[in-house]
Amino acid sequence: MKIIALNLPRDLIENDLKDMFHAFGDVSNCSIVMDDKTGKSKGFGFIEMPVEREAEKAIYKLHGTKVLKEKIRVKRANK
Repeated sequence: MKIIALNLPRDLIENDLKDMFHAFGDVSNCSIVMDDKTGKSKGFGFIEMPVEREAEKAIYKLHGTKVLKEKIRVKRANK
């Protein structure tokens, strides 16, 4: 399942994002979207988890949590 994480702190790195979701199961892919001009984070990223049950649990547990003072939003990515 593909998941989108929104309102991420701008200094969060991909390994930290992957670790957050890895706590709930296997993560097959993880990326933070970067601005082409500045090279800085745009504040959102995508996570892919192959087991839907684990992905749903990660969404439920992480949505609305605070990460480095930012309240993140986590949901299923649109297909």
